Amino acid sequence: MKIVFAISEVEELVKTGGLADVGKALPLALKEAGHDVAIVMPYYQTIAKAHNLATVCPTQTLFAESQVYHFDIRHMSWHGIDVYLVDYPEYFDREGLYSNAYDAYQDNGERFSFFSGSVLQTLQAVACIPDVIHCHDWHTAMLPYLLAYDRSGAFSQTRSVFTIHNAAFQGVHRLEDIPFLRHHPGILAQVHGGYVNMLQSGIEFAHKVTTVSPNYAEELLTNLGSHGLHDRLVTRKEDLSGILNGCDYSQWNPATDHFLPENYDATNLHAKQTCKQELQKKSGLPQNPGVPLLGMVCRLTEQKGFGYLLPILDELMCHNLQMVIVGTGDPEVCMDLGEFAQNHPEQFAFINGFSSEHAHLVEAGADFFLMPSQFEPCGLNQMYSLAYGTIPVVRGVGGLKDTVIDQRQGESATGFVFDDPTSSALLACIRRALLFYYEHPLKFREMQQRGMATRFTWAQAAKEYIALYEAMLA
Repeated sequence: MKIVFAISEVEELVKTGGLADVGKALPLALKEAGHDVAIVMPYYQTIAKAHNLATVCPTQTLFAESQVYHFDIRHMSWHGIDVYLVDYPEYFDREGLYSNAYDAYQDNGERFSFFSGSVLQTLQAVACIPDVIHCHDWHTAMLPYLLAYDRSGAFSQTRSVFTIHNAAFQGVHRLEDIPFLRHHPGILAQVHGGYVNMLQSGIEFAHKVTTVSPNYAEELLTNLGSHGLHDRLVTRKEDLSGILNGCDYSQWNPATDHFLPENYDATNLHAKQTCKQELQKKSGLPQNPGVPLLGMVCRLTEQKGFGYLLPILDELMCHNLQMVIVGTGDPEVCMDLGEFAQNHPEQFAFINGFSSEHAHLVEAGADFFLMPSQFEPCGLNQMYSLAYGTIPVVRGVGGLKDTVIDQRQGESATGFVFDDPTSSALLACIRRALLFYYEHPLKFREMQQRGMATRFTWAQAAKEYIALYEAMLA
């Protein structure tokens, strides 16, 4: 099959979050499986600075309302995959992808509606008419709609797949702020109260809708878990599926990780203690190998469960433990964590920032990894934690429920899971984990080794996507 990924970020080229991980790993896995894969993405300032790419065809023109868009198409071969980059400096020659610091660009609806339209123009210009266009999140959610209204005839046999990576971000914008769509045929049917919900349009017009874990797909069919899109998703229930993301074990492998002071594997967990002492040292905590160390690396947002965690920090400090939290985000959460770290320097460390070195060191050096999320479409850190022999403590939502088996399940257990969205439930779960650490050291070691033997591969995810594509085309 000829498969095109329309996506707003790809790891190694440009990244703000987990979407970029998928943008790299899934195309490579599909290519490895023998399919013809290409990627179309914006030519951001970051990419332009790193790669001075040549154009591959004459300047293209799109018309919308009274506006004319002249853009270039640049090209690079990346791991043997053709990547076409839409070069429209007015929209993409900016420091940020979606925002300037914390403030989202006001014209994001227009920027990515234009990008969705430019994908179809680009594919025709480079003579790449795919069997499948795979769109991702709200940034390309208008593409299935534009494909449905395409009058060129070029894409009459092309089918669209739309993957929801996080339904909380829907791309809701006023139609009057989107010149590219304002007079488009059929657009008024997509307008509600003067606003276009791009994610909703993607759900409505894509031939198939997927999300990034089976359990999150089920949650999206409920009123509570759908972020307001329940009715739309229920009507597409037969076309909705959840395919679990894979993990890039070439980057996340404690046996080869160059960020670690000493490498280790399931047969040599003693070296994990070296990583623990290095994490304690770099975090300013006492280097005590016998104290259980809880780690957390994430965006500091409500979604990640800080509403559950912050109220119980004082009670946690009554136990013999240490905690390290690394991340950036909500200024209020940053301030609370910073103050708490100052008041509990022997037990609690907060690193306001992000670096790959810190992220890898926490995964290797911690005994437990906290993910008490409000919701978590897939989650990757619990997969990294399992690979590093670091026991996940998670809330049983989304992909966390699909990937972590609770200690109460006995011989197959790989972590600790709680369900209720409350601070008390999180506290009880952490206490259960601490008790297990202190009272059952041999079983704790066995749980670590089970986790390290667990694999969530992109080859398996690609196999499921290929089956979906083939069924859709048939």
